[in-house]
Amino acid sequence: MANETTTAHTEAPGGGGDFPPFDKTTFPSQLFWLAICFVALYLITARLVQPRVAGIIEGRKKQIAGDLAEASRLKSESEQAMADYEKALADARTRAQTIASETRDRLQAEAERNRKALEEQLNGRLADAEKQIAATKSAAMANVRGIATEAAAAIVTRLTGVTAPETAVAAAVDAVLKR
Repeated sequence: MANETTTAHTEAPGGGGDFPPFDKTTFPSQLFWLAICFVALYLITARLVQPRVAGIIEGRKKQIAGDLAEASRLKSESEQAMADYEKALADARTRAQTIASETRDRLQAEAERNRKALEEQLNGRLADAEKQIAATKSAAMANVRGIATEAAAAIVTRLTGVTAPETAVAAAVDAVLKR
């Protein structure tokens, strides 16, 4: 037994032969079993897997349709809310303008009343001041007339050495003051 050669368990003794799937003698049986396995797999797939996949796809279609409908509803609600917000904002602006206008008008009317009252008060003071000025002017003019008459009489006396009659000096001063 010393001359025996050992071969690997995968090799055929004698080292010959084709790879079994490529062996031409086994093609018909391989094709037969291929057809049986293909038909069996197709039937299993058609009866078990395909209805489940179709059910899952149909469920997803319904869920997607429902989600799209919900999104559409929420979009319309948000658009309505935005329209309501814009309307409320416009109303608030209108109210603010109305309040501002009313306040401005009220303040202008109050300022006008205060201005008129102040004008009346100032006009009264002005009239009193004009009366006082007229009285002071009359008094001053009377004093000026008297001072002018005395000064004129003193000048005439000093220049001529003669005392001028008081009525003549007063008439001369009055003539000059009237011009």
